[in-house]
Amino acid sequence: MARTRLLTLDDAPRLAALLTENREFLAPWDALRPESYFTLGGQTEVVSSVLEEHDQGRAEPHVILDDAGEVVGRITLNSIVRGAFQSCSVGYWVAAEAGGRGLATGAVAALVRLAFDQLDLHRVEAGTLLHNVRSQRVLENNGFTRFGVAPAYLNIAGRWQDHALYQRVRPTPNATGAPGAEQVAAAD
Repeated sequence: MARTRLLTLDDAPRLAALLTENREFLAPWDALRPESYFTLGGQTEVVSSVLEEHDQGRAEPHVILDDAGEVVGRITLNSIVRGAFQSCSVGYWVAAEAGGRGLATGAVAALVRLAFDQLDLHRVEAGTLLHNVRSQRVLENNGFTRFGVAPAYLNIAGRWQDHALYQRVRPTPNATGAPGAEQVAAAD
C-alpha cells in the first residue's frame, strides 16, 4: 500500500542518495540536470524552492513511501492554478527497486484525492513520453484519459520530445449533489 506525505527539508539527504543511486534509471525520463542537483546541497535547494511554492498555494509536494515507511520517490501537484481553471499537473518518480509494486499508482491515487477533496480542484493533468507505457498505465489505472499528443513538449534527456497528454476531471455533481452515473463510471 503506497503512502505519501508532505515533503520536508529533512528529506533532502534521502532524496540526494536516491537520485544518485537511480541517476541512470531516471535519465531517460528526466531533464538533463547539473551535477549539483544530485548533491545534498542541490536537493536542499530543490526542496526549499518547492516548499516555497507550497506555501504560496502553487504546489503540493510529497514523498512516496514504501510499506516500511522509507522514502522511495517523489510526487508533486505542480502549477496549481485557481480562478476559472482550478487545475494542476502531476509529476512523479520512484526508484528502480520500488517499481512494479503499485507505489506510483497508489501515490497518484492519493494526490488525485487530495486535489479533488482538499484543494477543491477541477482537473489534474499529466504528460508522459510516448514510449513510457508504465507511467501511462499508472495514469490509466487512476482514471486518467488520454486527450492528445503535444509535439516537442518537454526537453527530456537532452532533446525536445513529444508527450501523451492525460487528464482526470473531477466528477460534477448532478442536481441531487451526487455524481451522475456516467461520471462515476468515467472515474473508475
